[in-house]
Amino acid sequence: MVNRHKDSNLKFAELQDKIMQQLIELLLQYSPLTKQQIELIGSKTEIRKLKTGDYFSEAGRTANEVGFVTQGIFRVCYYSKDGNEITRYFIDENNFLVDLNSYTYQIPSSEYIQAVTDVELVVFKRKDLTDIANTIVGWDKITNQITTKAFLDKVNRISPMLAEDATTRYKKFLDQFPKLALRIPLSYLASYLGITQQSLSRIRKNIS
Repeated sequence: MVNRHKDSNLKFAELQDKIMQQLIELLLQYSPLTKQQIELIGSKTEIRKLKTGDYFSEAGRTANEVGFVTQGIFRVCYYSKDGNEITRYFIDENNFLVDLNSYTYQIPSSEYIQAVTDVELVVFKRKDLTDIANTIVGWDKITNQITTKAFLDKVNRISPMLAEDATTRYKKFLDQFPKLALRIPLSYLASYLGITQQSLSRIRKNIS
């Protein structure tokens, strides 16, 4: 008789190893890590799955977790004064996920981080990141490099200037993120581009 519980545990362990490997490979790009340090990092993380539409963090709450996306796409969004939903940028695989201003200064966030697709991610809680920083020499240097890169990526990904016409904005998005464009619902992409979904559908039809 097959032990389904044991088989399920093995599959989860394999998935966990695969997900953690993505994170470790990225960290090793910034600094060498010993086996013990890698094991420590692994012990301080949580593997989390979210469904499409779920929130990683919400406006009005203080951010106390940092995520690393291993599969799927998130969007950073907010609501304007007149109630319109605005998508600022998207975050996909092998990128970190946090409202840095809220996390750093421990103030309520003004934005939402929402799953655009089903997602898998590695999550660090604030206390666990502090423990890692207090144990691994040079961890602050690694996080500073990652933060700098994340900031530059954010600048490149942030929603385009509305001074450009909508067709130009859409074409630039296709040039920069060709694979991403195929995975994002039209409603979110239209919000990012600052146009209606109907307008985006017409643009796509005209340039296809």
